[in-house]
Amino acid sequence: MINPDPLLQPFQLKSLTLRNRIVSTPHSPAYAENGMPGERYQKYHEEKAKGGVAMTMFGGSSCVGPDSPSVFGQLNVGTDEVIPYLNRLAERVHRNGAKTICQISHLGRRTTWNNGDWLPVVAPSRVREPAHRGFPKEMDLADISRIVGYYASAARRCRDAGLDGIEVMQNGHLPGQFLSPHTNLRSDSYGGNLANRAKFMLEVLEAIRIAVGDDFIVGARVDTDSKSNDGLQPEESLQALQLMQRQGCVDFFNLNVGRFDTDYQLGWFAVPAMFQKLSPWLQIAGAFKRELTLPVIHATRILDLATARYAISEGLLDLVGMTRAQIADPWMVRKLENGEEHRIRPCVGAGYCIDRIYGEGEMLCLHNVATGRENTIPQQISAAKAPGKKVVIVGGGPAGLEAARVCAERGHLVTLFEAGGQLGGQIRIASLADVRRDILGIAEWLESEITFLGVDIRWNTLADVDIVLTQNPEIVIIATGGLPDTEIVPGAEVCISTWDALNGAPLSGNVLVYDDHGQHQGASTVDQIAGSNLDVELVTPDRHACAEMGASNFPMYGSRFHHKQVKVTPDFRLIRIEPGSDKHLAVFENDFGAGEFMERRVDHIIVEHGSVPNDELYQLLRPKSGNDGITDYETLLSGRPQPDVDGFALYRVGDAVASRNIHAAILDSRKLCQNL
Repeated sequence: MINPDPLLQPFQLKSLTLRNRIVSTPHSPAYAENGMPGERYQKYHEEKAKGGVAMTMFGGSSCVGPDSPSVFGQLNVGTDEVIPYLNRLAERVHRNGAKTICQISHLGRRTTWNNGDWLPVVAPSRVREPAHRGFPKEMDLADISRIVGYYASAARRCRDAGLDGIEVMQNGHLPGQFLSPHTNLRSDSYGGNLANRAKFMLEVLEAIRIAVGDDFIVGARVDTDSKSNDGLQPEESLQALQLMQRQGCVDFFNLNVGRFDTDYQLGWFAVPAMFQKLSPWLQIAGAFKRELTLPVIHATRILDLATARYAISEGLLDLVGMTRAQIADPWMVRKLENGEEHRIRPCVGAGYCIDRIYGEGEMLCLHNVATGRENTIPQQISAAKAPGKKVVIVGGGPAGLEAARVCAERGHLVTLFEAGGQLGGQIRIASLADVRRDILGIAEWLESEITFLGVDIRWNTLADVDIVLTQNPEIVIIATGGLPDTEIVPGAEVCISTWDALNGAPLSGNVLVYDDHGQHQGASTVDQIAGSNLDVELVTPDRHACAEMGASNFPMYGSRFHHKQVKVTPDFRLIRIEPGSDKHLAVFENDFGAGEFMERRVDHIIVEHGSVPNDELYQLLRPKSGNDGITDYETLLSGRPQPDVDGFALYRVGDAVASRNIHAAILDSRKLCQNL
């Protein structure tokens, strides 16, 4: 019987029959090894194919030539060395029923000169990009001819590797820089009117088609609206796409909105995170589709199947890109097919995946710790060889919930003690900030899963030694989290934690937020309380606010602080507080000033300095356990079960060990429990 769900209907993309309407659009997870898609890269995409996606499009910003170097872990398709790697990727994807397309690109001005071969940055005109900061060389005709040839050769390599097609990245990259009046100031035949500005893109597409033949799929990721007064406007964008249609060299359009010349433009328009509404540009994409004859793909914060289903059923899109949704759950299509839509792990839009690329140099999902680690952490949890052990878990935050989920999936008998009447721990506190409310989806999904798996939840139970031992456990996992670390300097007993501030502690007058953490905790608290008749100042010892955030979140906080008139003072470290009956005096020393001090007399001081482990129960249980509460790191990191012990084995995870983040807490539990 044919499933009537619009998302599960096949689609014919020229010569390709796609098994459904859900695709993963091109992106760079920064997993490349010297520009090559090695095993980690391949398994990441193979998992999506196993999970039912119709087409996994990969290789975001893959570089076609040496003056477009791989500066953030993307692929290098400018050499024949890549062909066998691409071939293995294609084989992995194809044997699991999906199709695969590689995006190829020349970054133009959107790169750096001091990387790779240290060649000059090139662009249509000498217009510097704020994000990458290079001053480009204006391309001459020889440069144009050379780079058109790079594109054709890169497309041929993709065809020879057995891929199903390629996508040319126009939007924001070199073809788009020629097309945009903001970046194309030329007076020759490649500048001026739209036809001239579109000439480079058309030459690229023609050269690619000649190189790969008629049967190979060629698509383009294209501008629709630059969202800037001096950039490409929707009318000219549509005209450019119609020129490409009439040329006959392109088979589909992947529609994008917004420039990404700056971090703000990237985080608000092109790849928006939690600050932007869901599916913000879907109607724009639909309006373009009505004017075009070629198939249309679009992906921007389409995170749930209901929205995706609407986009297909209403004819707004032909194929719906759910890229970040599949980073969170690469098996979402299989779950839909199996009637388990309620078990799909949600993307909460935290932007951790993007922030990690620009910061630490690898994409990770905030709460699916298997993504990108498929070699060591499988997406699907297998049953234990000896299931049925009695596992007691204390604490219902992210670490405790993940431990309960994984142990239950393994077939163990799990009892979870939660001190309160709600699960989620610090996630619930974080979600009290309006800008982070969607993060609650992590806790809700974990609670739904452990309920489905039959975990015995003991609510409103402050577990002690006797309560734990009464269960006759074989394994005890302490996931009691941490408590705010506010008393960091003399006089800090008068300070308020960010937890208390988000929970509605009464505030008035002048409020100073001291953030010695640099993550969301302090920033979201500032955002939440600012603009409510309070005079708010953020002071940090870091060089700037939100020092540990990446390009997806930092610019959004910066924008909101600006509009809410938050004063930000960097470089000053809190050294003492002098409490007062009316106001408190906070004294700071400049980290770079050697004896330069600053004072602030304020009504309230909020301190964010991470948390201290709430580990009293763990310490009391250690001498009673068979392993003294020690996690054997050697066996943990090798993927082997922890050593057998006499009596019960005791472990602790998450912030009960040390103050970190949600991903680290979940990863602790997953690595430990998947082998118990």
